[in-house]
Amino acid sequence: MKNSVQMGPGDMIPAFLLFFIVHSVQLGVGIHGFQRIIYQEAKQDAWISILLAGLATHIVAIFMLKTLKMYGMNDLYGIHQAIFGKWIGNFLNVLYILYLSTAFFAVLRNYIEVVQTWVFPNLNTWFLAVSLLFIVIYSFTGGLRVIVGISFFSVILSIWLFPLMAFPMKYVELGHLLPVLEADLMEILKGVHSMTFTIIGFEILYVIYPYVKDKEHAKKPVHLALLFTTLIYLGIMLITLTFFSGEQLRKTIWATLSLFGIVKFPFVERIEYMVVCFWMLIILPNLSLLVWAAFRGTRRLVEVNAFKFVGLFSLVIFIASILLKTRSQINTFNDYYSRVAFYIAFVYPIILFAIAAATRKFKRHKEQVE
Repeated sequence: MKNSVQMGPGDMIPAFLLFFIVHSVQLGVGIHGFQRIIYQEAKQDAWISILLAGLATHIVAIFMLKTLKMYGMNDLYGIHQAIFGKWIGNFLNVLYILYLSTAFFAVLRNYIEVVQTWVFPNLNTWFLAVSLLFIVIYSFTGGLRVIVGISFFSVILSIWLFPLMAFPMKYVELGHLLPVLEADLMEILKGVHSMTFTIIGFEILYVIYPYVKDKEHAKKPVHLALLFTTLIYLGIMLITLTFFSGEQLRKTIWATLSLFGIVKFPFVERIEYMVVCFWMLIILPNLSLLVWAAFRGTRRLVEVNAFKFVGLFSLVIFIASILLKTRSQINTFNDYYSRVAFYIAFVYPIILFAIAAATRKFKRHKEQVE
């Protein structure tokens, strides 16, 4: 098919790895403090917003997979060109590359802020940005298979974090969840919308799907990954709602890290320091997959090798990281990014599927008439 992704057998990955790819790119910096944002909208019914947000990811993933199935070996960039033509298609590709680049910056800058707040308050932003960017460049230049391997080990090696949630569970008050459904539908839906920054990332499917070897088996690992992510967020939200009072939660910026803060071992005093540092391994697949997806789109527009692209990309991200300094600036950026991301991640895939299906039907009808 025209505009199809060209690759060799060594570039293909088995479908089951989509579980690790999708889950690792969803689980990022948003998990540190999503509870307060959702609680502000839906109060003690925030857990219902989590469930609905998770359901929304499954619905959108269905439309994504159906669209990708129509075009076989094409990624989103090729689909844009096939449906809208060269000029409009490339314009949409540019917008999507900018979206991926913004997502990369959001993950990087928010993680830097967490590190500076919790572990190294006197460490300069530029030093942390350079350190993280060098790690990302190293993984990116290894190619897709290396990035997928990082995603796999990121999920496997982070499993030990979740049993630590048993410590705060000893102090929960289940009465904090009552009364159920006190929030009205609009408040719950606002909570769903506020979950955008935390739960997006699964749109990486649009770029990585052509590299899947056994595409007929892609659906199951994708939906299992989305379910696994939803259950993790749901569990953390329920523990948070029952551990903190409403007033405490409104004032707690990073509630998840605060929960880790009560974990005590004889051999380690501040487990949250370890968690923050270890979280670099969890955000590394986020960053690597996003820069890789942006590179794939850029290659559709101009001839550029991987080293030149990642060098210029890193320079732009580094400058932006330095310019964004205060907590209020980062919050403002996150708010604007979340609003845009909601439409790109949750609304656009449904619109694109409708247009693709209509275009395909029109072409078939035209061929039959001729």
